[in-house]
Amino acid sequence: MDKEILALGIERQFAKDETFFEAGDEARGFYYLLSGEARIYKMDDDGQEVEIARVGPDGFIGEAIIFTQPAYPVFAQAVKESAALYFSKEKILKAIESSPKVALFFLRVLAQKCVVLNQRLETIGLKSIRQRLLHYLAGQCPRDGRCRINLTTSKTDLAKQLGTISETLSRNFKALEDEGLIEVQGKEIVIKNCAKMKEEIV
Repeated sequence: MDKEILALGIERQFAKDETFFEAGDEARGFYYLLSGEARIYKMDDDGQEVEIARVGPDGFIGEAIIFTQPAYPVFAQAVKESAALYFSKEKILKAIESSPKVALFFLRVLAQKCVVLNQRLETIGLKSIRQRLLHYLAGQCPRDGRCRINLTTSKTDLAKQLGTISETLSRNFKALEDEGLIEVQGKEIVIKNCAKMKEEIV
């Protein structure tokens, strides 16, 4: 990130499970994650958490909201100890008015956000948990031909990310393993039949 943009932020530290903001809080600014990981989620009508996204280093949290809504519609929470730059809405809007470079930067950030959200909607639009899981595995598969995936998140967190519960996710992992599509070796997933897996998600 450009030094001019970095200078607009204030560094803040977050402990594991600490919230960046809660749904309903006034949207006074947004965050740029320097280290750690954050999850974005909302609560459904039954009070259950529905995870919307995961954000890692170099990712923004709440950047689109400050331009469109007075309050955050979602929760943002640190998954692990994290460091982030906080950008106040007031300061950013003034910088955008006075600097074309800053304005162009945030235009690109918001455009990228649109791409990510479209990809997320495609995944959520998949009807079955099996399809969502296959889509996730295909996206994580390295492009070196080995088709080995090291899960960097717990299966509980992955279940939330895919909009299900741990038990259902485990059943789908087992079904894929029984069918010979994958082999589960602890945190490592070996894709044994890439072609068949990809056929299901096309």
